[in-house]
Amino acid sequence: MWQAISYYGVLALESVLGVVGIRLYEEPRFDMVGSLKDGIEIRRYGPRLAAEVELGEAGDARRDEAFGLLFAYIAGANRTPALANERVAMTVPVEVRGGERVAMTVPVQIVDSSAAATMRFYLPAKFTHDTAPTPTDARVRLVTSPTETIAVSRYSGSGADSMQRRRELVAGLAGSRWQPVGEPYTLSYDAPFTLPFVRRNEAAVSVIAR
Repeated sequence: MWQAISYYGVLALESVLGVVGIRLYEEPRFDMVGSLKDGIEIRRYGPRLAAEVELGEAGDARRDEAFGLLFAYIAGANRTPALANERVAMTVPVEVRGGERVAMTVPVQIVDSSAAATMRFYLPAKFTHDTAPTPTDARVRLVTSPTETIAVSRYSGSGADSMQRRRELVAGLAGSRWQPVGEPYTLSYDAPFTLPFVRRNEAAVSVIAR
């Protein structure tokens, strides 16, 4: 019981501080590879383990449902080899991919995603696929992101302009040595109740050197 009280107490404290943009959550480590105009960063991430839920169709209701499933998983809707549940620390960012048609600038062709949109919570670095708790809900699955290099562009606000920010990111890569691969996506570092002007959002896209 005391473990549960401690866990939710920490979450409550993190939520209160999160209102004004103070973040205590673990973030995946990366190496800074370079930077471009307009604040675009090129980062290289190692393999990362995540819990993922398919959204099916984009929309606030589906995103809320996916967030709820992922939160339930880290809060104890899981099983360990000892047949007990484990509470997993919250991390950032929350990743949302796909589900929208995004026009990319040349030399990348227009991409029309036929795959379902997904939402991911990255797990703390101490976990591997073998040691992470197993989700008890079949809609939550564990996936490993491979080593990848991504371009990111940071912005604040509610995130309502995320599609436009993705387009601007891809446009900002034109003429550089970095070639976008696949569709751009969104990384969110704050809760919906965080004041918009202190929120950290990022448009992101995988890239390779030309």
